[in-house]
Amino acid sequence: MRRGTRADAPPRTGGRTGPVEAHVAELTAALHGPARAKSRLVEELHDGLLDTAAAHAGTGLPGEEAARRAVREFGTVDELVPACQRELTIAQARHTARTVVLTAPFLVACWYLARTADDGTPGHLPHAAQLLAVHLAFVATLAALCAAAALAATGPLARRLPAPHRLPRLVAWAGTTASAAMAVATLALAVAAALATQWPLLAAAGALAAAAHAVVAASARACRRCAALPVALG
Repeated sequence: MRRGTRADAPPRTGGRTGPVEAHVAELTAALHGPARAKSRLVEELHDGLLDTAAAHAGTGLPGEEAARRAVREFGTVDELVPACQRELTIAQARHTARTVVLTAPFLVACWYLARTADDGTPGHLPHAAQLLAVHLAFVATLAALCAAAALAATGPLARRLPAPHRLPRLVAWAGTTASAAMAVATLALAVAAALATQWPLLAAAGALAAAAHAVVAASARACRRCAALPVALG
């Protein structure tokens, strides 16, 4: 049976949203994080509220009162948000860290393409693009190592050691650094492509760096937002 359609669940009354639905809607608006993780968390809370309300209704309480009691027992939105947001913030940090780890190698690929496009003619801009790409690839590699460490700290290792409170912020800025490196690489490769003889390879490298930048920038921005929210200390 679909969520929210249990036969014994308190119904919506008077054409308006009942206490459970209103509580869940307010909680949903207050939380931020990856869509899938947030949807799963909210669904679990919603189902728990419905089960509790149904249990109270089974004792003879009217449906509306049973729903209100369930909401009171679960706690206010202000009480629930810190613990729920911590879970979503860790989920967002893992998402961002995974994105950095998977996209950082693209800068290495860009460096390889810039190196391939370098025809050895003195003064050609591909020389500068190649040198810049090497440095940017190094920056992205450092960010990827930080991201990999964050994945380890929030994965199986977290069962033994709690994740550091500032870890999401570290991941957010590692992602931001990698994103900035990709943006600079995109600009450098675009300029190089306009002046180089083997411009198709440099144009392809620039497109690759731009795509990687777009993916990482969006995830890093979401991670910074989550890291700035108050959470319950674990």
